[in-house]
Amino acid sequence: MNPLEDISNKPDILVVDDTPANLRLLSKMMTEHGYNVRQAINGKMALTAIKAVKPDLILLDINMPEMNGYAVCETLKQNEETCSIPIIFLSALDDALDKVKAFQAGGSDYITKPFQLEEILIRIKNQLTIQQLQNKLQHQNQQLKTALSELQVTQAQLVQHEKMVGLMQLVAGIAHEINNPISFISGNIEPANQYIQDLVKLIQLYQHEYPHPPKTIQNMIEEIDLDFIVFDLHKIMGSMKNGVNRICTIILALRIFSRLDESDIKLINLHEGINSTLLLLDHRLKLPNSPLDIKIIKNYDKITKITCYASQLNQVFLNLLSNAIDAIESKLAQHQVEFQNPTIWITTELQDKNTVKIKIKDNGIGISPEVKTRLFDPFFTTKPVGKGSGLGLLTSYQIVVEKHQGKLDFHSVFGEGAEFVIEIPVHQNLIKSEAQSSF
Repeated sequence: MNPLEDISNKPDILVVDDTPANLRLLSKMMTEHGYNVRQAINGKMALTAIKAVKPDLILLDINMPEMNGYAVCETLKQNEETCSIPIIFLSALDDALDKVKAFQAGGSDYITKPFQLEEILIRIKNQLTIQQLQNKLQHQNQQLKTALSELQVTQAQLVQHEKMVGLMQLVAGIAHEINNPISFISGNIEPANQYIQDLVKLIQLYQHEYPHPPKTIQNMIEEIDLDFIVFDLHKIMGSMKNGVNRICTIILALRIFSRLDESDIKLINLHEGINSTLLLLDHRLKLPNSPLDIKIIKNYDKITKITCYASQLNQVFLNLLSNAIDAIESKLAQHQVEFQNPTIWITTELQDKNTVKIKIKDNGIGISPEVKTRLFDPFFTTKPVGKGSGLGLLTSYQIVVEKHQGKLDFHSVFGEGAEFVIEIPVHQNLIKSEAQSSF
């Protein structure tokens, strides 16, 4: 075995004592029993030695010049890097108050002089065993924390995956079911309008050719107010046509948002996805219990089609825009008079032809400092029970960062609003796998 490897595997013990005879005796004894021993004749030298190489255990005398053992121990315990080193005090002081002071300073054990070598060896072994068990316990605790975190993330992925699959299927199903009857109405509304116009012309021709109809017909004309019907029919048909066009637009937005009939990875128009999401959230732009509407300001750059998971990127837009609306509603609830201009800004930028940046900014309530550090934690939400699952931002982060190799960051001043910034590559080779399909 390499001698250097043998030394590195031995427990390292630092002996601090201002009496050379004690140093020699303790060093010889512990070296013979398989320990690697270093020496220090005062407190300052001990701190220097510990800073250079952290020992596994310290044997520390109390009465030393300039800096006594209590001061050395307190200094070590105040340092995060050295606070866990076990310290055994060696002292001729046998008073109970001295022992109490030693333990208050942070000592692990106390041996009075003159000491028995066997006692020192046993106490050293006990303290090293305790230290090893503590280190093992800390390692296991860290493994449990990591496992719990991974479990929470996996659970969040499964919950969000099932939720979004169900939502997408529902959206696609509704769009499909509505599409057929609306297509029928849309296709027949123009002929129906033409038939009505022809009938109106026929009635007008009758009125022209027979200006004095029988009394019963005249009474009916007055009763139904024929002139108003003729005037209003055109407006009614126009409103019906506008309504059908609106429904067709919503169906298209639903199909663009869900994209269930398309491949996962494809070239898409980014602005199409944002606009379809805004259309689905249009009803929320009219604030409840307020005459105010949320204003949407778009600043779109000229961006070519990008490669991405289209439906999942739409989920990100839906989550961020919904949160922006929630933040504005929260601010409105707290500042009914002062808050008069609720606004969401959506900006897209093409950077160096390789990266697209999407910014979604609002002037809502903002994010408090204590919430910022937990914003992407699984199941963490500041919303009331039933309004938030605590999965939206975590899922958005996973979609942007893990699936698209991008970035998701945010900036916020509490009380003034928040801005979320998405950066994703324009072109990328996205590999579809089971792990990636878990969102």
